Amino acid sequence: MLQVLVVDDDLVMQMILKNTLQGHGYKVIVAKNGKEGIFLAQQHQPALIICDWMMPETDGLEVCRQIKLNQNLSSTFFILLTSKGAVEDKVKALDNGADDFLSKPIDKTELIASVRAGIRIYQLNQDLQIQKQLLESELAEASDYIKSLLPTSLEGSVQISAEFIPSSQLGGDCYDFYWLDTDNLAIYLIDTSGHGVGSALLSISILNLLRSQSFGKEKFYAPSVIMTELNRVFQMSQHNGRYFTMWYGVFNRSQRKLTYANAGHPQGLLLSGNPEHPQIQELPSLDMPIGFFPDIEYTYSEILIPADSRLYIFSDGIFEVSQDNGKIWGITEFFDLLTDKYAVSEEINANLVIQKIRAETPQAKFDDDVSLLKIDFL
Repeated sequence: MLQVLVVDDDLVMQMILKNTLQGHGYKVIVAKNGKEGIFLAQQHQPALIICDWMMPETDGLEVCRQIKLNQNLSSTFFILLTSKGAVEDKVKALDNGADDFLSKPIDKTELIASVRAGIRIYQLNQDLQIQKQLLESELAEASDYIKSLLPTSLEGSVQISAEFIPSSQLGGDCYDFYWLDTDNLAIYLIDTSGHGVGSALLSISILNLLRSQSFGKEKFYAPSVIMTELNRVFQMSQHNGRYFTMWYGVFNRSQRKLTYANAGHPQGLLLSGNPEHPQIQELPSLDMPIGFFPDIEYTYSEILIPADSRLYIFSDGIFEVSQDNGKIWGITEFFDLLTDKYAVSEEINANLVIQKIRAETPQAKFDDDVSLLKIDFL
């Protein structure tokens, strides 16, 4: 049975409230002051509290504040008993978390009506919390499933370390890398627009289509052709307005040549040469994201990869982070960090980047998935 806590320093008022509520089938707990009321609330976690405003030492407003600050009691419906009728008093009470008011002297009919309404709201909040927990659990399972589909590393003449850190919301990052043959390595990273189940499903659909090689294996050697084919299949008009950015590259080992296409994705960063004074080359976006217009012909670029160089490919979630001052941390700071770590031969990973951002901005908000591919060409 749901419990009601009465907090009042007036013994007569305690008895009136207790008897009235028990007469309508409610289980009632009584506290004789504010301090005891807070203790009993923490102990019994009632569905509803009726509390007098004017009490010595700990008044009703302070009881209300402490109740609403307690995570286990924040959904408890709080009714404040008051003889104050001024608007500013009611505004002050609402600002401190009160849910309803009852004016003295108490009308028993109004009391029961307010308690019934409060209990209904409390039960609705409890149901919503249960549904929220179930949804969060299902979204966590979905994130784990997406993460299980993604590779984590590649060893050999090309070494890849991959990281995926899902955001609090279900997102739409995915990536893959594998040898098309003994001489050609395919690497790609996709970031679908938006968040939620729809974005995640689109991401998985793209991943499965690419892995099936249903376009024909020969096309996977040509990054711009793959993007043109994907743009034909995944138009926004057919996928609830969703589009995606993509970086796709093929590395030819014998020629040390990287052919890549970039559809609206953040530019890659290639570091090579003397670590203390590295050669820095950005691989910029070449075309607009996939899904906007059906007749786009995507382009490609080719670069030679020096020995012992490192390429970073990533989603924008790793640097588009809101700081306390309202500004974005930004890709310039991210590139500076990558270059500094390369100069001292220090390994870098997504968690290190996140720690760096949090050191500067403890309340930084990571609202998007974080994907980071570190590719070493030995």
